[in-house]
Amino acid sequence: MENQVAVSRSISHVPPAHFLLKIQTFSSLLENNVESYESSEFNVGSHKWKLVVYPNGNKKKKVKDHISLYLAMADSSSFGSGWEVFVIFRLFVHDQNEDTYLIPQDAMGNERRFHGLKLEWGFDQFIPLKEFNDASNGYLVGDTCIFGAEVFVKERNIVKGECLSMKKFTSASPYKKIELCPKGYGVASGSHISMYLKLADLSTITRGFKIYVHFTLRIRNQVQSIHNHYKTSVWFRTSIDNWGWHEFIELSYLNKAGNGFLVNDVCIVEAEVSVLGISEAL
Repeated sequence: MENQVAVSRSISHVPPAHFLLKIQTFSSLLENNVESYESSEFNVGSHKWKLVVYPNGNKKKKVKDHISLYLAMADSSSFGSGWEVFVIFRLFVHDQNEDTYLIPQDAMGNERRFHGLKLEWGFDQFIPLKEFNDASNGYLVGDTCIFGAEVFVKERNIVKGECLSMKKFTSASPYKKIELCPKGYGVASGSHISMYLKLADLSTITRGFKIYVHFTLRIRNQVQSIHNHYKTSVWFRTSIDNWGWHEFIELSYLNKAGNGFLVNDVCIVEAEVSVLGISEAL
């Protein structure tokens, strides 16, 4: 666990009481350079929690050759100043061969204090990637794995879960009805063009449903083919239905004759969008 305290391991035949996170095509997280994945929220002890998975280790803590896994408090905005929540928790990974659960945990069984400056606790080195990737150990089978959590504050809650599927989507994809469109949002402070990618139809998105998208927005240079573009990767959801740049390009630069972005009062805006993954509640 954080601060590199002694860690013990135990095996449980009982699944975690509060949350399961199933990840399909786990290798695609690495292939698509997904640094971390945050699960949907689950409620325990009148608080909202989430799991945070770093499939190739938490680079911020210089972790290598391990999966990092943390329990995080999802929403503390309603708490007053000076709040504290004391928690004992366990994080799990499912052995699909034996139908058991490996539980690395603080050897001392200490409770952890969540507060305004510490919203996350867990394991920098949850499990070595070499051990995790070995199918004979049962943790990654058919490129699918399952993590879990138990959180003990004051009460227990009904188990919830979700399934993450990272795939390469084609025109034949069942998700092809999810529409994404580029949408400009006017002028930023009167000096720039703003441009965003926006979900065209929120009715296709339900609570707990997320779409992992890699996209590029571009204004074409019609003279020199040196285009102005930005690219990024984002999880779209009901609370985040658009993403982009407030200061995409300076108006003065766009309008300047000879720069090639505005020719005969026409500019060309393009978007390249790849849907890489879908996550939805079980």
